Amino acid sequence: MAEKGCGNNSILLERLKDRLRVYDRLLISYSGGVDSSFLTFVAKDCVPGGVVCVLLDSPLIPRWIVKEAKERASQWNVPLEIVSFPILEESAFCINGKDRCYICKKKGAGILRDIACRMGIKTIADGVNSTDLREFRPGVRAMDEAGIVHPLAACGFEKDDIRVLSRMLGLPFSHQPSFPCLATRIPYGTGIARDVLQVIEQAETFLQSLGLSVLRVRLHGGCARIEVPPGDMHLVLQSGNEISKKFRELGIPHASLDLVGYRSGSMDENGHKH
Repeated sequence: MAEKGCGNNSILLERLKDRLRVYDRLLISYSGGVDSSFLTFVAKDCVPGGVVCVLLDSPLIPRWIVKEAKERASQWNVPLEIVSFPILEESAFCINGKDRCYICKKKGAGILRDIACRMGIKTIADGVNSTDLREFRPGVRAMDEAGIVHPLAACGFEKDDIRVLSRMLGLPFSHQPSFPCLATRIPYGTGIARDVLQVIEQAETFLQSLGLSVLRVRLHGGCARIEVPPGDMHLVLQSGNEISKKFRELGIPHASLDLVGYRSGSMDENGHKH
């Protein structure tokens, strides 16, 4: 069955290719997520031999994402530089204010700029798309200030367009859930620490082992609020005792199921919105 709107998506793809072909070299801020992976896949043929990916690695990123990012870049023969990103050394970030994302991206952009300069690459691109620009994304402002370009957004790509085209191109990550940094699981004003991030990662990895893919474990003091789509709530409930036991082992005494269900950016619901 043909994808809905495949003609429009094909136009978007050609528009992106035309935009990328103007570069002789391109450094891509690569997270291993759907958006930056899609951009890398298209760019590698439009800028043959000229694409370099850089992944800023920190405790904010689950290990399985780093592993998949490495495998993907290797499969495509795209050079990938994994750089340690010591963001937890930034006290202004760790206090977890509403400018957390801006601080993180500002620091990261500086590292990317240094790497690009060392490699003699003038242009840095990321996977920001048009949908992102309508959400509360203070980090995008930091990237703009650093002169980092957003080819997907510039060409009018929405998140759904990227998934549809990834599926049309047979890319294995077309159904991969969005997975923002682990700091998004912690309420603003609650400090961010390495051990807390590790607990969140282990809790979410355990839920994935139960067959859940779209999920968040939001920490509120000693309580974990589990978000899954409404259609998956029965999986959480039928494994309630098992989940409770595992979470207590991780140092989380209480776990609850959010009855509204999974939604992106739920920690912003009482905070800033565009």
